[in-house]
Amino acid sequence: MLFPTVEYALFFLAVMAIAWPLAGRVSARKEFLLGASYVFYGFWSWRYVPLLIAVSLFAGLIAQGIQRSEDERVRKGLLTFGVVVCLIVLAYYKYTSFLLLSAMGIWGLVGRTPVLNLPAPFLPLGVSFFVFHAISLMGDVYRRKLKVQLFLLDALLYVAFFPQLIAGPILRASKFIPQLMKPVDATKIRVNRAFLLILAGLFKKVIVSNTLATRLVEPVFNSPAQFHRWDVLLAIYGYAAEIYCDFSGYTDIATGCAMLLGYRFPRNFDAPYTATDPQDFWQRWHISLSTWLRDYLYIPLGGSREGKGRTYLNLMITMLLGGLWHGASWTFVVWGGLQGVYLIGHRLWAGQKVAFELNQTRWWPWVSRVLMFHAVCLGWVFFRAPTFRLAATVLKQLGSHGATTLAVWPVVLTLVVGIFGQYAPRMCRRGIEATMSRMPVAANGAVLALGVYAIELLGPTGVAPFIYFQF
Repeated sequence: MLFPTVEYALFFLAVMAIAWPLAGRVSARKEFLLGASYVFYGFWSWRYVPLLIAVSLFAGLIAQGIQRSEDERVRKGLLTFGVVVCLIVLAYYKYTSFLLLSAMGIWGLVGRTPVLNLPAPFLPLGVSFFVFHAISLMGDVYRRKLKVQLFLLDALLYVAFFPQLIAGPILRASKFIPQLMKPVDATKIRVNRAFLLILAGLFKKVIVSNTLATRLVEPVFNSPAQFHRWDVLLAIYGYAAEIYCDFSGYTDIATGCAMLLGYRFPRNFDAPYTATDPQDFWQRWHISLSTWLRDYLYIPLGGSREGKGRTYLNLMITMLLGGLWHGASWTFVVWGGLQGVYLIGHRLWAGQKVAFELNQTRWWPWVSRVLMFHAVCLGWVFFRAPTFRLAATVLKQLGSHGATTLAVWPVVLTLVVGIFGQYAPRMCRRGIEATMSRMPVAANGAVLALGVYAIELLGPTGVAPFIYFQF
């Protein structure tokens, strides 16, 4: 069930109509939202709803065991067991084919390639996200960050809550579960803010992302040898805008829907293409994942506590595994490796005297933004291309000569909005929200309806799946 569809709109309105009368009945409301979340997931495939229930139930029982125990060895043993089981589930569904094909490739280098006719498991939608939520639940309880008693109903709903179930953001149990335990206060909901988020998300997804995907990115990345330098460069920039607007648009809609139900989600994007260095980029891009990797992988590996060499190794391991989390392909590993190189290179550069001197100038931050944006775009080539051969062809065509055929004004304008829209000051959004708060309810409804109609009118035919659904 995709967000920008009539089916989801009807589903969400039905959920709202039932959830709000239950606002004062905390348990009944949670039971209803849990059932609605399973219906939402089952709309894609009922076959994997038992997997979702099993993973969340398992994580909840392990977390309860950790919370009840005062023996540190028992707590650590339960956490280790729980994390290992969750990772085995993720590895089975997501990496079985990748590992087998990689092993066959290595075998083929030293001898005859074996012929295996093993059926690969079908990838459940959003499996990476709900497994990471399960791990986060156990981790937060182990670290005693969850200050309230954990009940199974809360654990199940935390993992399966439908706005974030398919593609995040990755919620922290210590922040979200306490929200589930209190009655929802309708007077504290910023309704205009929620509707503006949903409208902005629809605009970014339906108009910007879908337009760039269908009219620029897909033609070039499907057959890069047929296009020349400027079309290929535009397509690379286009994918940077597409993936940002696709994922941040999804997050905006998810956050707005959760807000209308009375729950708060963390910020997941903060104008990432305005970043001046790799560390700054990862503090702005997919923030819930980058902080998850930091807290549950980088810091447990040792972080920066054991010298520069170990710090660089920890950074590289974290980013390589972060790349592999996005997909079972060596191109994702290379993408993650590039991010690791960027982070390590920046740390080495930041320690130089010339870096300090340049940072004192007015112009260097803008040079840094341009350099950082193009470094990110290089990584997106490998992220988007399914094979190294295709990625190499895309990069090779940057050196070819010929006239552009795709740089028509609607595409260029959409690209500019997708990238430079991130420079719009936050005061604009707050000003719009303040203006709407002074308008009559009927006028607000008319403005929002007009906005949705305009998005539907201007967007391409059909709704492409969200890119992060595959992760």
